[in-house]
Amino acid sequence: MQNPPLPRNRCIPGLLSLLATISATILFALGTPSASFGQHPSQLLSSAPACTEVTIQADEQRDIGGKILEADGNVDVQCGQARLRADQVEYDNATGTVIARGNVQLDYRTQHVEAAQARYDPRTGRGQFEHVHATFAIQRRPTPTLLISPNPLYFDAEEADRLDQNTYVIHDAWLTVCNPAKPIWKFYATNVTVKMQQSVQIEGGDFRLLSVPVLYFPYATLPVEKGRTSGFMVPEISNSTIKGLVLGDAFYWAPFKWLDTTIGASYFSKRGWAQNGRVRMKPWAGADLTANYFGVLDRGLPQANGTKINQGGREEHLLFTSPLPDGWRAAADLDQLSSLTFRLAFSETFTEAVNSEVPNTAFVTKSFNGFNVDLATLSYQNYLTATPQTSVTLRSAPIATFSSVDRPIWSSIPLYFSFDAFAGEEYRRDTATPFSTPNFVGRSEFAPSVTMPLRWGPWLSLTPSFTFRSTYYGGRLLNGGYADAGFFRNTTEVYVDVRPPTLERLWLIRGTKWKHTIEPEILYHYVNGVNDFARFIRFDDDETLTDTDDVQYGIEQGLYRQAESGDEQEILSWRISQQYYFDPTFGGAFTVHQRNVFQALDSLTPFAFDDTLHRFSPIVSDLRFATNNRYDTEFRVDFDPKRGRATAFGTLLKIKPYRESFLTLAHFSTIDLPGDLPTPPPNFQPRSNQVRTLLGYGDTNRKGWNATIGASYDFTQASFQDQILQVSYNTSCCGLGVEYRRFSFGSIRDESQYRFVFLIANLGSFGNLRRPEKIF
Repeated sequence: MQNPPLPRNRCIPGLLSLLATISATILFALGTPSASFGQHPSQLLSSAPACTEVTIQADEQRDIGGKILEADGNVDVQCGQARLRADQVEYDNATGTVIARGNVQLDYRTQHVEAAQARYDPRTGRGQFEHVHATFAIQRRPTPTLLISPNPLYFDAEEADRLDQNTYVIHDAWLTVCNPAKPIWKFYATNVTVKMQQSVQIEGGDFRLLSVPVLYFPYATLPVEKGRTSGFMVPEISNSTIKGLVLGDAFYWAPFKWLDTTIGASYFSKRGWAQNGRVRMKPWAGADLTANYFGVLDRGLPQANGTKINQGGREEHLLFTSPLPDGWRAAADLDQLSSLTFRLAFSETFTEAVNSEVPNTAFVTKSFNGFNVDLATLSYQNYLTATPQTSVTLRSAPIATFSSVDRPIWSSIPLYFSFDAFAGEEYRRDTATPFSTPNFVGRSEFAPSVTMPLRWGPWLSLTPSFTFRSTYYGGRLLNGGYADAGFFRNTTEVYVDVRPPTLERLWLIRGTKWKHTIEPEILYHYVNGVNDFARFIRFDDDETLTDTDDVQYGIEQGLYRQAESGDEQEILSWRISQQYYFDPTFGGAFTVHQRNVFQALDSLTPFAFDDTLHRFSPIVSDLRFATNNRYDTEFRVDFDPKRGRATAFGTLLKIKPYRESFLTLAHFSTIDLPGDLPTPPPNFQPRSNQVRTLLGYGDTNRKGWNATIGASYDFTQASFQDQILQVSYNTSCCGLGVEYRRFSFGSIRDESQYRFVFLIANLGSFGNLRRPEKIF
């Protein structure tokens, strides 16, 4: 079972029956066993009366000695919001106690109690009931992992003590949220304490599925509507071809409303031990902190030659945001990973496993009067290979930035001024080369800009902007190594945005307005002054700036629909664009037979295309189609006119063709560079071609049958990277789901996992099955 969002909890303490002997001592020591009505000290109960006036109605009433009032036939006792009905009632005027017999019914708000007989105090709400049947309505807030049911909580018990309006102690009972006539599951217990809108505490109980005992609970707590409860969580049991039998458990601790902690461990029979922990805090208004830890002490992955490869490691992640005084705001997103091999070998989802990046960001920021100031420390690590492990590490610490929005210089002239500036210390290390700089290499920049938007009616708009960018570097590249020789890079940049008139047509079909538009665009970009591009150490994309003289041109078409209600929607958009480079060498920065990635090249397409001199970029066609919430598609093609072929294909598809069915698909195919070398580099793949898809019907908490099947396939390697099959069935009170998942990452991981989950409506879940993974 997964942790709940603050401030709610679905933690169900308990242990497996095979561990009951050991766990019972621990859990009873941590818990507070409940006693009967007469054993609870009065100081623990509310002394305030529930009501002050008691009214009794019946077919017959008689007064015995002025002390006892007897009532027979359709007796109705009311006090405030509480109502007690029975066949016969004796009311003690001195103590205010009611003794009821025959068809006893107590109703209070969402509580309905039926009993053979009862002793009840209407003023305090306290009472004792025998041979009890009761229902309590439960209202839970829907969450992605909680099955919601309108069924009330039902229990059947020999005796029940009502301590106050919201607390019951039940003896020798069973309870469920299923149909009590044919319940799929029940909790049996010797003692149960029900605290309305808080929890259900079970002592000496067991969980039965179709009357078959499944789990024994020396002590357990089930959440009811509100609140969180500390305790051991439901144990995890699963199986994996790599990890073997997985046994795990965790302890959930919620000492305060603003803090909770989960600490757990798992045993892998084939590999070793895993540890995990989470801390979540909201220490003051607006502040939010989450810290996660996951580590594995690995005995090693067996190899064919009899050796073992240790793939263990750890990963820590911290996320913190908070407002500060005087309009400042602080944020930190920190991640530490011991190795890419560890992430590939032990991550629980495909998306986590294939992520090769480890970013870290911590900053304080403030915006005022159109200005923005940031003080930050940044780092970024990207793993290039897992075996052997190589990576590129970048760091900016500390770094300060100061910028402004566009501000008018004169009120009568459309001329605007803005600037960007930063100063910091940089570091870069490349373990594949290898290359490394000193820990602190100075870098600073000041870039003022002037913009003048011009418009000639509806026919033409022209927006030129001019930027002077002065950047200082404390070191340079020299013959592949670092040289402690500072220099300035002073560039002049001109950007002109030309918007010719838009062509459009409107028409009306059966009350619906349609509009078709054709919007041409022309963008001119000129940069001068970079000089000697090979001297720059790549700290970030600021060093990919090159001399350029290029123009981008294109046409975008759009189809829009406006219903009679006034709602507007873009049905289709199709953009075709291309760039022309007046200087294909980019001031000498271009290198033949090598992937060249510059700002001037990746402004149009994210796919590298230039390893030989090109004056024309690929023609980029980007088609988007969305008729309603059921269809959302995008098709992209990059066609290289020099090679006479398409160099990149991309498809993103999300459709819901029928009722609860859905299909998501992501496919990308690219020609890798360099492609014209007589002898390609080692391990070079001339083509990348991968697809990921999910096909399913229903959802995790939907009533009835639900199924999802998905896969990630690499056509160039002719192998599956990820496969998933999940099937579940939910009733009005519970659900059962099973999942098969397979990971395949070369020699690092080839694993099949088997997971399950049993959902209990309004209460929680047993098992370790995750939600179906989304692609986008």
